[in-house]
Amino acid sequence: MNRKTLFKLVNDLVMTILMLVGMAYYITGNMVHEVVGVVVLSLFIIHNFLNRRWYKAIFKGKFHVRRVIQIVINLLFLVTMALMIISAVLISSDLFPFIPIDNDMTLRQIHVQTAYWGFIIMSIHIGLSWAMIMGSVRRMTGITGTSRIRTIMLRVLAVLIVAYGVQSSFERDMGSKLFFYNPFGWSYDNSTVRFLIDHLSIMGIYISGTHYALKVVQNQEKQEGRKNKSENLLQANIKVKG
Repeated sequence: MNRKTLFKLVNDLVMTILMLVGMAYYITGNMVHEVVGVVVLSLFIIHNFLNRRWYKAIFKGKFHVRRVIQIVINLLFLVTMALMIISAVLISSDLFPFIPIDNDMTLRQIHVQTAYWGFIIMSIHIGLSWAMIMGSVRRMTGITGTSRIRTIMLRVLAVLIVAYGVQSSFERDMGSKLFFYNPFGWSYDNSTVRFLIDHLSIMGIYISGTHYALKVVQNQEKQEGRKNKSENLLQANIKVKG
């Protein structure tokens, strides 16, 4: 693995972890929350700079199902992050207190809800690249061959993570947080470990769901490609015989 790829993976991993830390507002407090937000903004800018070629090629090539989904999710993630960051700066009370805002209730609602939507979209974004991430991890660890036992164990682990993630989603009212704003805050606990485990498992739902949904789409596209190829060969043979 080259240094650029490794740097991109580390940058994305740190950004993901810090986004989770940023969501733990009631555990970290406001000052830490705002500092983490500034660092996430810096890492997000670096992420987009390192992937700037993707933006240049966005209107080039064929628009198959996987690529359309990827474009939509990436652009949604960009818009969501932009709204979250702009609203964060405007309602800041520690790092940017000099910005005068008379009524910040709407901005707080935008900030909180885009943070939760960004969390979900980020998970889907990771799921779209999960095969590439796993490929990079295999190269880093020197795993070259396939193992049926390892595959089964990883899939069982994925099922357990998703099952726990579904339970955590209900316990933490994720559905309500995505669509409703509570100015008095939501119920929470002070356990950092429990917070991280719950939210990582919720991420697991969307990462796994996206990854395996893409597998289904890709298999269907391959089958259609083989079918079209067979039909073209048949038509070509008919023309030759004719």
